[in-house]
Amino acid sequence: MQKTRDVVVCGSCVVDVLVRPVPLDEPLGAGRLVRTEPLVLATGGIVSNAGVTLARLGMSTAAFTYLGDDAWADVIRSRYAAEGLATGGLLTLAGVPTSTTAVMIDPSGERTFLHAVGAPKRLDKWAFLENLDLFAASRAMLLGYFSLLPALQDDLPEVLAAVRGVGCMTALDAAGTGGTLAELAPSLPHLDLYVPSHKEASHQTGEDDPERILATLRDAGAAGVVGVKLGGEGALLSERAGECVAIAAVEPPGAVVDTTGAGDCFIGGLLCGLLRGMPLGEAGRLAAACGARCVTALGATTAAGDYESTARLAGLGRPQ
Repeated sequence: MQKTRDVVVCGSCVVDVLVRPVPLDEPLGAGRLVRTEPLVLATGGIVSNAGVTLARLGMSTAAFTYLGDDAWADVIRSRYAAEGLATGGLLTLAGVPTSTTAVMIDPSGERTFLHAVGAPKRLDKWAFLENLDLFAASRAMLLGYFSLLPALQDDLPEVLAAVRGVGCMTALDAAGTGGTLAELAPSLPHLDLYVPSHKEASHQTGEDDPERILATLRDAGAAGVVGVKLGGEGALLSERAGECVAIAAVEPPGAVVDTTGAGDCFIGGLLCGLLRGMPLGEAGRLAAACGARCVTALGATTAAGDYESTARLAGLGRPQ
């Protein structure tokens, strides 16, 4: 099938209520009034964070997940449409709530989440297998989050193989603890891109050193691009066994306000770079610039920008 779209972003999709500043280093207690800035309504989860990042970078992007049949779903649909994301893959589940989160953010940008999981946790293999045409028309699929999609996890290798079978690149992101290596390993041979955070990767592999983490993922069957996101220290990426590319962090173009979603924005930028045919190191720099922009505003995608300005921030010179 002719490829008419760059990326389908699948999985976690949330309405976020952002509350800042909240003192997270002390108990809030009962009956207390905490004065904050005006609350902000935003969309979150990888479908929102990576999807909007990709769309602003100029990638033709679609969303694919389950929503509830409530007012929160209308917020997601309208905001995605405004960002240029294709919304035909937002499937409604009757009688199930849309996923929602209250994000409490302290003055340094660290955050705590109060989360109601909602509809995306119902995603299973049939949601994907019955919509393979969507992936056949797309160059890549990004799915998140591994370990937080219980109805899909056991069947994930079959789903990834089917998506690859229609000529669509596969990418996966993790969250929470990241799950275990035993749970992840069957999916690794079917992935073209997997770059978890250091915390997630360490929990999965039992290793702390980033190079040892990557070697362990290779030993477990990873054949595509793998890496480890290292927060303020950048990232370590590997295109093949025994080779690593260190990606330096990009200096944020402003004060750090909110670190929510920086990892999702990173993976969106990395996927964009790879789809544009950039070498892994340059794609990693673009990804780091996306993460750096993210943290300078309240909400994961508020500060996300176009390709040209993000490439300049990454020090990549003239846009490709």
